[in-house]
Amino acid sequence: MDLVAAAVADPVRRSILTLLRSGPVPAGEIAAHFPISRPAISRHLRVLRESGLVRDTLTGRKRLYELDPAPIAPLVEWLTELGRPDGWEHRFDALETEVYRTRRFKREERSA
Repeated sequence: MDLVAAAVADPVRRSILTLLRSGPVPAGEIAAHFPISRPAISRHLRVLRESGLVRDTLTGRKRLYELDPAPIAPLVEWLTELGRPDGWEHRFDALETEVYRTRRFKREERSA
């Protein structure tokens, strides 16, 4: 999960992953989408390969890259869990609701 998190931390690599969602793309075409050097794109692709997010195949003289979203699942699961409130937060919310309900009920009793 750490390799995947490090790979998606860079905005260029995230853009490459987005580009690869539509299917396999040759390395040259990937490089053409960015205002950085081909060696820099090559390094980004290597990081994505090493994290398992991208697979490459050699077709003739072209190297095609394609997205493999499977390694991102543990990261997504962890982020989802991180975003969920723990059990105590729900309990405190319920307690707050009861306190307001009780106060409102007491005010209504006094005014009646």
